[in-house]
Amino acid sequence: MQNNKSTIKAWAMFDWANSSYNLVITSTIFPAYYTIITTTQEHGDQVSFFGRTFTNTALSNYALSVSYLIMALLLPVLSSIADFRGNKKTFMKVFTYVGSIACAGLFFFKLETLELGIICFSLAAMGYIGGVMFNNSYLPEIASVDQQDRVSAKGFAYGYVGSVVLQIICFVFVLKPELFGITDGSFPARLSFLLVGLWWIGFAQIPFRKLPAGSMNHAKIVKSKVSNGFEELVKVWQQLKSMTQVKRFLLAFFFYSMGVQTIMLVAAGFGEKVLKLGTSKLIAIILVIQIVAILGALIMSYFAKKIGNIRVIIFVLTIWIGVCCAAYFVQNEFQFYIIAAVVGLVMGGIQSISRSTYSKFLPENTPDTASFFSFYDVTEKIAIVIGLFSFAYIEEFTGSMRNSAISLAGFFIIGLLILLSLLLIKDKNQPEITRR
Repeated sequence: MQNNKSTIKAWAMFDWANSSYNLVITSTIFPAYYTIITTTQEHGDQVSFFGRTFTNTALSNYALSVSYLIMALLLPVLSSIADFRGNKKTFMKVFTYVGSIACAGLFFFKLETLELGIICFSLAAMGYIGGVMFNNSYLPEIASVDQQDRVSAKGFAYGYVGSVVLQIICFVFVLKPELFGITDGSFPARLSFLLVGLWWIGFAQIPFRKLPAGSMNHAKIVKSKVSNGFEELVKVWQQLKSMTQVKRFLLAFFFYSMGVQTIMLVAAGFGEKVLKLGTSKLIAIILVIQIVAILGALIMSYFAKKIGNIRVIIFVLTIWIGVCCAAYFVQNEFQFYIIAAVVGLVMGGIQSISRSTYSKFLPENTPDTASFFSFYDVTEKIAIVIGLFSFAYIEEFTGSMRNSAISLAGFFIIGLLILLSLLLIKDKNQPEITRR
């Protein structure tokens, strides 16, 4: 049943559960901890990973890009199986357990266990990616078209609040370890990784109990072809060919996701490595970003109703371009704080509006939503792979993360130009997405 309040709340709680990974592992404590322990007087920022030498931050970005690439290849197969069997909640559970256990495994991560740490880091990312994809595919099932912007924004808001609550708990351990008799300098950070795993797996039980298993779609998928999920992506693409607006939107989404997702994944490492902010300042900054992002997601949802989703995204992309340029010239922590506040304002908004815009484009009562959202997620994941890899490569090639940051502006500019052309397309079937 669509627009059921308790179902929507349970769905949003999945964001509450797994967003702690995004905040602690990708945005604050892990990047700072990783950069600190892998920077030594003897080797500088160079580390050995299975006998090969890398720049420390480039290695973590390469690891993330490989994780996203694996998931981009794996999710089409799994979404096809989920559509056929009607058990996408089972896949949500599997990815949640893999991700949360991997986060807990980071408790054992020290410089001498670098390989273990990178492997757990990668598995945690894969668990997060898979869970989010299957959770996203529930949106058109639980909310009608006119409610999807609001429901999508609610999910992101829950995620930001939940992650901030756990971040504050971790913040206490990191800043005041003496209150708990902690003498090992690495223990507070490693304890935070363990708490993320427990938080993630614990609160995920709420949506697991409430959300439906999924709708079987035997008529759509021939059983002998379930193993080849890429055929489902081809089918989705064939359907999208006649939908000019959504096809062009996905192309724009592909380019601007290279920038958005990369910035979100490398921001903390940038702050620590370029400006030497330290863990406590990074945590404080990211907390501010999360709080502002809640407001940003709600504001973007409001303006989407007034001027249309596409116009809102165009406006936000111009801000992202400015962020990339500002990051190249930033010299002190005050300037970084300003940039961080702006990022927070537009971060939640562009994610929420992008998800709901795509959902609006889907035909009503689409039975195989997992396959459609698999296509959406594969588009995003490949974009992230390219964004992260290019960021890491440019840093290693030029020796500066600033050059990597300014290069991301190009992805936003391409996405912006495509969206501007989208406004010129007349499609009477989708007026609320591009126009008043």
